[in-house]
Amino acid sequence: MATHEARTLQVSIQRNWNDVYDYVSTPENLPEWASGLSSGLQKSGDEWVGDGPAGKLRLRFAPPNNVGVLDHWVTTETGEEVYIPLRVVANGESSEVIFTLFRLPGMDDEKFTADAAWVMRDLQRLKDLLEAQLIA
Repeated sequence: MATHEARTLQVSIQRNWNDVYDYVSTPENLPEWASGLSSGLQKSGDEWVGDGPAGKLRLRFAPPNNVGVLDHWVTTETGEEVYIPLRVVANGESSEVIFTLFRLPGMDDEKFTADAAWVMRDLQRLKDLLEAQLIA
């Protein structure tokens, strides 16, 4: 089995890790901060179905847990499955959200860099949403 190049992307959020976990682990919240989902998700058996920029997506999520694991698997319309490791960890009274981005087979440097920038925009959006809730 081949090893893929990976980048670890993270953002600090001034919220308790449990609050962050609760928000991110709710699939219906994904379209609010994850721009790869352009419409709401609907539950379909053990999966969730939604629309992304390249068509229909199916998602499976790690089971609820108390250690901050938010991993998920996205299956594209072509049947390609992408594993997305995602964690939220406590950092004092705040949180770190950590996303591991794998370079997919055939992905050139430009696309990998663009995907990393996209993920960082989404993580920043998540941070902005959750920190704004402190004020509201």
